[in-house]
Amino acid sequence: MTTTTDVPGLVDPWNEDTLDALGWGEAEILELRDLKRRAALLPANATRALLSLRLSVLTEETTSPVRQELDLYRMAVERNSRPVGVARDLGVSATKVPPWKRKELGDWIKNRSPEFDEILFWKLDRFVRRISDLHLMIGWCKEYEKTLAAKHDPIDLSTEFGQFMVTIIAGMARIEAANTGVRVESLWQFARSSRRWVIGKPVYGYTTEKDAEGHRILVIEPTQARVLRWVYRAVTRYKNPISLYRACKILTRAGILPPNKGAWSSGNLKVILINPALMGYRVYRPKGLKQGKPSLISYDTDGTPIKIAEGIFTPEEFANLQKVLTDRANKGIKTQGKNATPYLDIMKCGRCGSNWYLSQKTWTLRDGTKKTEPRLRCASFVGGNACGMAAFHEPDKVFSLVKDTILEDIGDYEVVHREYAKGSENLARKLELEASISHYMKELEPGGRFKVGGFIERQAMETLTSINNELEQIDPDSVEDRWIYESKGMTYRAHWETEGRVKMEEDLRRAGITFVIQEDGYGDLLIPEDVKERLIVRRDYFQEQKI
Repeated sequence: MTTTTDVPGLVDPWNEDTLDALGWGEAEILELRDLKRRAALLPANATRALLSLRLSVLTEETTSPVRQELDLYRMAVERNSRPVGVARDLGVSATKVPPWKRKELGDWIKNRSPEFDEILFWKLDRFVRRISDLHLMIGWCKEYEKTLAAKHDPIDLSTEFGQFMVTIIAGMARIEAANTGVRVESLWQFARSSRRWVIGKPVYGYTTEKDAEGHRILVIEPTQARVLRWVYRAVTRYKNPISLYRACKILTRAGILPPNKGAWSSGNLKVILINPALMGYRVYRPKGLKQGKPSLISYDTDGTPIKIAEGIFTPEEFANLQKVLTDRANKGIKTQGKNATPYLDIMKCGRCGSNWYLSQKTWTLRDGTKKTEPRLRCASFVGGNACGMAAFHEPDKVFSLVKDTILEDIGDYEVVHREYAKGSENLARKLELEASISHYMKELEPGGRFKVGGFIERQAMETLTSINNELEQIDPDSVEDRWIYESKGMTYRAHWETEGRVKMEEDLRRAGITFVIQEDGYGDLLIPEDVKERLIVRRDYFQEQKI
């Protein structure tokens, strides 16, 4: 075993030059120095500990991340473990983001697991809040021979009882999180039926204020309402109606700020315009409602919409606006559905850098018949912000060019898989052989049981030689957990011929390979320098569990 700073290329996460920026004070650094000195005295084969920190929100009541980190460092040293790294994931919800998906801890779990033997954390609810996430981490620890331990909870994965206790504690944490969710949902349920403004952010065009009785109510924000009325007239007028893209340009030029940071766009303007709240109604979004779909109107017990403010649009105006927006969406270029475009995210526009999409252009001939032609357009054109790149009217030729170019450049690369190799078995055998060698050498010394000459001594010498030969055959690297890389004896050309285009696209995206289509009809294949490393197939334990 080695310390973090003994491994070439690794940076000491507790380098004092960087701790000041992380909020470490002089007292904490002095304590850390003492702990590092104690850790340096541990034996070379000491267990390697990864320290995991997580906080959703840092408040005055929260134990500081620095103090938690020191507690974990001290915990590691007290259990004769050597801290080799720390995963600092602050501002992350354990309910929403499981350990393997967090930025720092996820990288250790998926890519650096040979470098540690156990994960230490402050409390279980700092690590997970979902029982399903906990069970997956327990399963992962069993398969990869890792241990979980907490500073302030009785957790020990080396025993069945310890695993049972982990499940019980996680269940309590989950109940606490669920209770919080129930309280929030109850508040939303009340808000849906109330004519007062209780919770949430008003839609653009409205604001809140207190009435004479001190209750918060929803009222029209005059400036924003004028903006929406102007947009309505501009996009629905009979003569020369403008597009949402054009409306956004005009609003930006006029110095009118959008509801959120950034700039006006057709997308965020449309999200506002399709919201029934613009009629003054109470609305809500049920769980699972897709992004871009309008919120739903809340109805009273008698079936009438709950109105909580004066409407910016009348129901007739709102219906007319929706018809105009729907009609526009149904005209022009149509994509062929989700993921219908071959090599999506791989083909890029040489002018604006956006994706290319397969689309259908339909027009009516003089005889009344309709003609449809497939073609490729970049995403900026599809989104209404055309960069000026011409369309390609023979998409199949482009797709063939992309495939042939990629196969020519990397088709003969070997398919390599990364596998996790455990060192425990070889280490156990190595220690057993070393003990046997020590035993025979001692007994072959003068006065030993085997130092008697004749057949017994010869047999002991032969056995010692055999044991030593076996020990020399053990690769020193094989006694530690490690990644091994194995070629499957197949090229990517053969692999893609067997698995098909979808698998080919998946591999190309993982490798960061792009094909840039230029205005002259030619393409440039951009391949990262570390493409062979990127193409390596890495097993994802958690994806296999269908998470």
